[in-house]
Amino acid sequence: MEQRVTARAADTEDGAAGAGHEAAPADDTTGTARATGTAGTTPPAGREPGTPDPRRRVPRTDDLLRDPRLAEATGRLGAAVVKGAVREAQQRARDGELAPEHVPDTVLGLLPDTASGLRPVLNATGVLLHTNLGRAPLSDAARRAVTEAAGPTDVELDLATGARARRGRSALAALRARVPAAGDAHVVNNGAAALVLAATALAAGKEIVVSRGEMVEIGDGFRLPDLLVSTGARLREVGTTNRTTAADYAEVIGPQTGFVLKVHPSNFRVTGFTRAAQAGELASLGVPVVVDIGSGLLAPHPGLPEEPDADTQLRAGAALVTASGDKLLGGPQCGLLLGDGDLVRALARHPLARALRVDKLTLAALEATLTGPPTPTAHALTADPVALRARADRLAAELGAHGIDARAVGSTATVGGGGAPGVGLPSAALSLPEPYAAALRIGRTPVVGRLEAGRCLLDLRSVPPADDERLAGAVRAVRTSDDHAAREERA
Repeated sequence: MEQRVTARAADTEDGAAGAGHEAAPADDTTGTARATGTAGTTPPAGREPGTPDPRRRVPRTDDLLRDPRLAEATGRLGAAVVKGAVREAQQRARDGELAPEHVPDTVLGLLPDTASGLRPVLNATGVLLHTNLGRAPLSDAARRAVTEAAGPTDVELDLATGARARRGRSALAALRARVPAAGDAHVVNNGAAALVLAATALAAGKEIVVSRGEMVEIGDGFRLPDLLVSTGARLREVGTTNRTTAADYAEVIGPQTGFVLKVHPSNFRVTGFTRAAQAGELASLGVPVVVDIGSGLLAPHPGLPEEPDADTQLRAGAALVTASGDKLLGGPQCGLLLGDGDLVRALARHPLARALRVDKLTLAALEATLTGPPTPTAHALTADPVALRARADRLAAELGAHGIDARAVGSTATVGGGGAPGVGLPSAALSLPEPYAAALRIGRTPVVGRLEAGRCLLDLRSVPPADDERLAGAVRAVRTSDDHAAREERA
């Protein structure tokens, strides 16, 4: 008769099966455990009869949670996250993937840096404002401002009088200071929301006159005509795809006109036999001219001479300019409305404005972006190609010393985020074997590059110089992991 002993419950603080150390492997049919080395038992594959089961040495959950490092992580990340990492590391040890004594360090390696599921990424794509990576990275000043604003703030309170004050008044003042031609400013939660607020307040039940060549799709399947019609406005298209004159607009202006809309086709270019009426030509039509510049450039930029900016459009006669804050401005996601003071204040009082308003963290980041030092986006736009190549040469030499096939090559970066379409920015990149692209994305420090001609390129124009060592470390870690895997396979 087969000798059996009763399996004891997993000794965890919550008693959950499989969360702690088990006395012996569970029987498939009875739920009991087989005593090691007894008559009629079969040890797990790969273990000789009579050899102690290494799974007995897997640390208990409660012992692991008493580790000061994991206790600190519990206070920072929450118990559920830490317990999940503990269970995964214990299971890896039970499966023979790691030695039991390595479980504590493995748990630490599995823990995220924050309680959020979002992971910081090194953007080495060469697209400065990569939509899938969150567009503009915030400056250090903006990050500090967000941290300070995370607690109670005077966002709508005048501390001197104790009375309610205009929400985000210092951020709005900073925005007006950067765009002197604006009589007032208002901020909503993104660029599309800015346009929706304008259309709802000025043209619900009326017509918006817009050129056929400016009926664009703004990304992820969102089309400008659908967005505008959703506000209750009707679209009156004029001109043709490639040519629209001021006379085309003038012919349809009437009592039902809410406003004339000019849209910067930010993610494409039309070249050749083209004509587009400018804000100055349309300002005399007797209705408000709203210009959606999209990318958020507040004043002319010497490196982007064809990119429209808010101050120039307002000086030319536009009544209102809408833009995004997380593109060329280099700030947080938000929508900017700048223009005639009475018009902007009327929009801010519209009922929809409440639903579209931004929180205190966005206001803090926006103000710090406007008043603080140059943003990472500004630095990336003006980066010296010679300095970029020197960085690439140094990193390639350093990685090459570790036996990595890394080469410094020239490359071309882009603005991205709908800004400056067709404009290439001379850059330099690290060129690595193609398999690095996927391996770097899932590394401890995720790095996103691009594939080009069968190689993985890590473009340095979109990587701040301060992150060069992190980038090199991520590449070295991938090489180390590959070497370890190869050694395991040979063994």
